[in-house]
Amino acid sequence: MTRIAHPFSGTLLIAVLVAACGSPAAGPTTAADKVGGDLQVFAAASLTDAFKAAGDSFRKAHPTVSLTFNFGGTPTLLIQIQQGAPADVFASADQPNMQRAVDGGLLGNTPLVFTRNRLEIVVAAGNPKHVTGLADLGRPDLLYIAEAPTVPAGRYGAQALAAAGVKANPRSLETDVKSVVSKVALGEADAGIVYVTDVRAGGARVAGVDIPDAQNVIATYPLAIVKGSHNVSAAQGFIDFLLSSQGQAILASFGFAHA
Repeated sequence: MTRIAHPFSGTLLIAVLVAACGSPAAGPTTAADKVGGDLQVFAAASLTDAFKAAGDSFRKAHPTVSLTFNFGGTPTLLIQIQQGAPADVFASADQPNMQRAVDGGLLGNTPLVFTRNRLEIVVAAGNPKHVTGLADLGRPDLLYIAEAPTVPAGRYGAQALAAAGVKANPRSLETDVKSVVSKVALGEADAGIVYVTDVRAGGARVAGVDIPDAQNVIATYPLAIVKGSHNVSAAQGFIDFLLSSQGQAILASFGFAHA
């Protein structure tokens, strides 16, 4: 059985370094330089803003490639791919869901980790409930919501709470991190655990409360070409772009950590 490359393995580090050291100032040379056509990228919801920005840069470098994104909770995207949705690239917010894609024979190459993320508590702007850490999420006067356990951020959040020794009962379980941020921003919930990148993307309506390293969870994001892709060259080109110094810089500008 093919297993996902560990983010710290020598093979992965070499792959990332080679991609990041690509072409000089003119931008990375990728497999998409000589091709066009449609490119469908299925990506975890937490990647929405960063991938839109990366997509804009990719389109400018490769104007004959028509790039479309489908964002959602990682398990939802996996189900769509399992059911035959036309996807060329799958970018997951965790390794277990990507491994399910590997085990199901859904991928055309070995997944690579291309970025990382970490958790943060999202609260309304001004932090009206005075949340100072994970312990507060167990308060009876606080309306805490979470992602469903099958969603990577939901699982990571549960791990963080366990590490802090906190028992918190979410009032609702959401399909992705964007839904949690939206409900907190609208005042429909007091707090939730999302990624630092989601708090930043939430803008002025929300604020973040740090989670200490000892309680935090580092999320690794792998991506791969979907088996049966109708545009393998462009798919590989987009992956190469994300792994390049330019792609990594775009991800970092949204709060993601280097692969």
